[in-house]
Amino acid sequence: MQVVEHYDLGDIPMLTSSGRSTMAEGIFRSLTISNPRIGKIDSAGTSSYNKGCSPDQRTIATLEENGIVDYDHVARKVHTSDFTKFDYILAMDGDNLYALEAVQQRVVKAGTDAKMAKVMLFGDFGGQLGEQVGDPYFGAIDGFEIAYQQLTRFSNGFIEKVLKDAVAPE
Repeated sequence: MQVVEHYDLGDIPMLTSSGRSTMAEGIFRSLTISNPRIGKIDSAGTSSYNKGCSPDQRTIATLEENGIVDYDHVARKVHTSDFTKFDYILAMDGDNLYALEAVQQRVVKAGTDAKMAKVMLFGDFGGQLGEQVGDPYFGAIDGFEIAYQQLTRFSNGFIEKVLKDAVAPE
């Protein structure tokens, strides 16, 4: 965590697909827009399949239906530098968590004195350890609404747990 004049939650990327992670980013930004303890929020994929693409239109439609109308994003692939740049890296599912942990291990083996991000399953903040966000890409629009509800719960849980557990410097 970065501490300057106040406690700073720092930078948080949400990682996986052009649907789930970008939706998580949009939700998290909307919930923390006026919180001075939150730094940069970003999303990235564990593969370069969607690199340079905009979020799935169903993601944007779901965000807009829920009052999040100012979200814009271009997909990118996770970089090894993300593991020292961000405080938390949150995965949407077990496969992505495994991939992220493998990249993190390569960063550790390469050697760095920098503080490493905490790599975690985002669903761990939803009330059930190990909860995963199903990928709504191949389903109907209701899958995006289900993902929205999950991601909102996870975002609120993350904010409550991390900010509540963090002790601001005196």
